[in-house]
Amino acid sequence: MEQQKEAQLLTVTAAVYVTGKTLRITFSNGEERLLDFTPLMQQGICRKLQDKNYFKSFTLDPFTIDWNNEIGFAPEYLYEQSVRL
Repeated sequence: MEQQKEAQLLTVTAAVYVTGKTLRITFSNGEERLLDFTPLMQQGICRKLQDKNYFKSFTLDPFTIDWNNEIGFAPEYLYEQSVRL
């Protein structure tokens, strides 16, 4: 009997501000990871994330972290850039 595994869509299920420009992110695969956003804040609209109040004002949409419907990153990218706890 052959078992088929469906590819699971990776999403962000929770995010908590830690300190500075770092979030603790929980993914749909159950992993919790830390991500320092500092390197991502150097260009374009992402410079807005340098403002601490703006950075801390994120929300979650059905898939990822969102800043005011202006800035969002693919969950896979957040996963790849973060470190496992």
